[in-house]
Amino acid sequence: MDATHRTDDEQAARWNGPAASAWVEAQALVNGVLKPFEDLLVEAMSADQEGHVLGEGGRVLDVGCGTGSTTLAVARRLGAAGHIVGVDVSEPMLAAARALAEQTDTSASFIHADAQEYAFEPATYDAVMSRFGVMFFKDSVRAFANLRRAAKDGAALRFIAWRGPAENPFMTTAERAAAPLLPNLPARRPDEPGQFAFADADRVRRILAEAGWTGIDIQPKDVTCTLPESELIRYFSRFGPLGLILGEADEQTRARVVETVRAAFDPFVHGTEVRFTAASWLVGARASSE
Repeated sequence: MDATHRTDDEQAARWNGPAASAWVEAQALVNGVLKPFEDLLVEAMSADQEGHVLGEGGRVLDVGCGTGSTTLAVARRLGAAGHIVGVDVSEPMLAAARALAEQTDTSASFIHADAQEYAFEPATYDAVMSRFGVMFFKDSVRAFANLRRAAKDGAALRFIAWRGPAENPFMTTAERAAAPLLPNLPARRPDEPGQFAFADADRVRRILAEAGWTGIDIQPKDVTCTLPESELIRYFSRFGPLGLILGEADEQTRARVVETVRAAFDPFVHGTEVRFTAASWLVGARASSE
C-alpha cells in the first residue's frame, strides 16, 4: 500500500519539478552510472559489522529512494517474506519506481513524504538504508532521529553519501567550465543541503550520535563509474547546477556552454566510454537501545 504526505519545502519543490523530470527521463542512464554504488549498498545490507546477515524476511526502509533501482535490488534479496518501503519527496520519481516494481514483479511499497517529518510507525524496520538520499535534509539531526524512531532497537543503518567536491572533480567539471558563460549559475554552499553536505565525516558522525545511532562506522569508498560518450552531453546538460538553468539560456549561449563544457570533460573520455573515479562514504550504524 502506498501513501502520500505533502511537504512544501525547497527540496520538495525542486524534486517535483525539472530535476525530477531529468532523473525520470534519464533513469536508465543514471542507474547505469551509479550501479557500482547500488552493488556496494546491497552488499553492505547483506551483512553488518558483526557478520549478521539481514537475509530474507526483514523489513527495510529506503530513504530518498528515487526511481527505485536500489530499493528493488534489496527487495529481491529479502524474498517474499520480507518487505521494503521506499520514501521520497519526488512524486514523479516514485511513479517511475512503482512502474519499475510492476514491470519486474518485485514487491515494494512507496511513501511520498519528507523522511525528516513523516510519522513512520515506530520500531518497525530491521534496517534503514539510502543511496545518496540523505544529504538533502534541512535538519539532519531531526531527520535521523525520526528514522531512529522508525527503526527497531539494534536495527542497522547503511547509507552512501558523497565525499567532498575536491575528491569528485568529475561532479563539478560542468559548472566550473560553464561559470564564465553563465553568471547566474547557482553556487554550491557546503553548509547547505545538497550533494556534498555529508563530505565531512566528523560532522556525519556527530549528526548520527545526536540522533540516537551508535556503533558508527564511516569508510571511504572509491569506485569507477562509466557512461557512454554518446550520452555525455545529455548527462551534464540535465543534472547538477548547470542542468537547473541551462534550459533557460538562449540558443546561442546554450550552444557555447555545451561546446565549452564538453571540451572540459576530455580528460575523462576514453574512446567511446566516459570513465571517472567517484569518492563516497559508506556509513554504518545501529539504532541505540538506550
